Amino acid sequence: MKVLVVGSGAREHAMAWKLSISPNVNHVFVAPGNAGTRTFATNLPIFAEDIATLAMAAKRYGIDLTVVGPEIPLANGIVDRFQQLGLQIFGPSKDGARIESSKAFARELMHKHDIPSPEFKVFHAYSDGYEFLSKHEGPIVVKADGLAAGKGAFVCRDREAAINALYDCMEDRIFGAAGSKVVVEEVLEGEEVSVFAFTDGEHVSSLTAACDYKRLLDGDRGPNTGGMGSYAPPDLWTQELADNVQREIMEPTVKAMALEGTPYKGVLYAGLMVTPSGFKVLEFNCRLGDPETQVIFPPMRSDLLEVMLATIHGNLNNTPVDWGDQACAGVVMASRGYPGEYRRGLEVEGLDTLDEGILVFHAGTKRPQGNPSQVLTTGGRVLTIVGSGPTIADAREHVYENIERVSFQGCYYRKDIGLIHREVPNSRKVI
Repeated sequence: MKVLVVGSGAREHAMAWKLSISPNVNHVFVAPGNAGTRTFATNLPIFAEDIATLAMAAKRYGIDLTVVGPEIPLANGIVDRFQQLGLQIFGPSKDGARIESSKAFARELMHKHDIPSPEFKVFHAYSDGYEFLSKHEGPIVVKADGLAAGKGAFVCRDREAAINALYDCMEDRIFGAAGSKVVVEEVLEGEEVSVFAFTDGEHVSSLTAACDYKRLLDGDRGPNTGGMGSYAPPDLWTQELADNVQREIMEPTVKAMALEGTPYKGVLYAGLMVTPSGFKVLEFNCRLGDPETQVIFPPMRSDLLEVMLATIHGNLNNTPVDWGDQACAGVVMASRGYPGEYRRGLEVEGLDTLDEGILVFHAGTKRPQGNPSQVLTTGGRVLTIVGSGPTIADAREHVYENIERVSFQGCYYRKDIGLIHREVPNSRKVI
């Protein structure tokens, strides 16, 4: 089969790599791809949001399966468009993707179907939100309803910060139309975990889980980022917890989507907070996570192509998903200045010095014309270096022994991935 992976990040590199090792895949295309995908796949210079051109490319190159990495094309209806054209594609429909593209839709769905989640309120007008927040004391979460590149959620310590966040979303429109509606939620206490499963709209596969690090600096300090590293499996991820999450969150959510007339097919990603009183859903995403994908795919024993085809064709119950038992740790190498302004075009050195078994997934990289052996930076998050082993400690040691051999001017990475748990503010009932 010929497979097309849509996207350019380390997540898409990991997806393309995993698909490329399927015995039933003979050619992988990535659009637009990066310097890493270019080593084993054909990069196509098409942006992930350009649905019309992607569809033309799928027809031109005889693509048998398209796999979508980022959420924006899913939210914009790429699956619906490809299906209209008779093209096979993996991912949820535009309506299904609302579970991520609308925080209000997701919260109301969970409330209606008794899926564990924080208390919340939805506001359509700034004046209503202001009236509520002006009477509220203590921490609260303010979220833009729509997609905001992972930057639309504010954990506000006090009333002033909450009102400022509301103003930024609804009046200043710093996230554009995504902030025309706002969700406010209680702040939870516990440990965050990202949970992933495949679903064909009726059946849900076995689960896997990872923990990621959003803060830029060691000790969970500094600004939020797209993710500075991850590890899998989390210390707290027991079979008992997996069974409970399957029974109380993943299966009820898939059933709820079907009951609402929007059957959900693809990857269901639940961001959970495991609290002293049980787990609750912080958010749902309609695609795989980044940087979590980079640590859950290397140990996976199942053929990713077979799993994705079973998801599309509705026979996932006949295709067991074996996530493997190796531990993985992934550390993101970022450019100086990220998540703010940063330089591009810096040469990456040392990639050919790494130990066997170390995986490198590219994100913000390219190979210049005329010199395909050179790798230059193009983004804030440049690489994810992944090590594995029997335990998280082994995987962590493996990756940090190697990452110091890779460099580019001003590169930065956290030194504590897999070493600390994330701390969150105390829970408080606020609504």
